[in-house]
Amino acid sequence: MRSGSGSIQVAELGHLIKDMKFQPLEEVYFFSMPIKESEITDFFLGHPSRRGLKIMLLQKQTHPGQKMFKAFVSIGDYNGQVGLGIKRSKEVTSAICQVITLVKLSVVPVW
Repeated sequence: MRSGSGSIQVAELGHLIKDMKFQPLEEVYFFSMPIKESEITDFFLGHPSRRGLKIMLLQKQTHPGQKMFKAFVSIGDYNGQVGLGIKRSKEVTSAICQVITLVKLSVVPVW
């Protein structure tokens, strides 16, 4: 959503928001348009509060024991918008970065 500095809108919703067709995020939900870019959530919510709920170590029942990490993260703005996400990865930092992007795409209104 940053105009001119690196971010290119790929989805139709990104172009509509850039042209200021949608003012609050509730209008996006009203028209049932999917959010496909995490920058859209950043544009509407600013810097929402995010909290890492849990990071778990997972192991398969094999002889070498392949280790993976599962990260649970929630995000919200304390004003009726909340998102929750779960992601697995072989590295903790990778799991956290991927789940934050996933959570920004899954923000929903709560009344």
